[in-house]
Amino acid sequence: MRKLLASLAITMGAVGTAHAQADLQADADAAAGRELAQTCAACHGQQGISAVGTFPNLAGQQMSYLAKQIMDIRDGNRVVPQMAGLVDDYSDQDAWDVAAHFAGQEANLGQTSDEDAELLARGEELYRAGDMSKGIPACSACHTPTGVGIGSAVYPALSGQHAEYTISTLQAFASGDRTNSPNNLMGDIASKMSDRDMEAVANYVLGLN
Repeated sequence: MRKLLASLAITMGAVGTAHAQADLQADADAAAGRELAQTCAACHGQQGISAVGTFPNLAGQQMSYLAKQIMDIRDGNRVVPQMAGLVDDYSDQDAWDVAAHFAGQEANLGQTSDEDAELLARGEELYRAGDMSKGIPACSACHTPTGVGIGSAVYPALSGQHAEYTISTLQAFASGDRTNSPNNLMGDIASKMSDRDMEAVANYVLGLN
């Protein structure tokens, strides 16, 4: 009986949290987020498009994903040394406001080089069909065929993202340095990818529009 009550309490708590976050998303103020995001420009660009490949583009990203990352970094669930202390004082509403600001910006239109056609072909194969021999599902199943992500599931957009950043992210998931994807799904997937697979997918999604 105690286990049942504990389970119900956990479930009700999760439902309550989900409802609270939904309310915050509905109240998200992009104008307020723009003010808070001034400090973000140094790494992510004034319009959310970074000039440096190690820093991700945020423009056009799914709002739910951005808000979650900000809160995860604030709460220590995701470690990003470059952001140490920057969002420590953010409320949940601040996170949603900043996320709303960047989500409303025009997404980056990336362009890949045709120099390594074999690499891009492998990237397309992994993105659209996966590799069942390795147990790697198609990226498009969660990130959509056009790479825009799924906000309701907190799956991020990948289209136009810097290849360097995507590779480093996959490496972090594979090594276990990053574990904050839903049920650590990305940790399981990335651990099955070779360095070449990561490079291939990263370069493919850069030019996916």
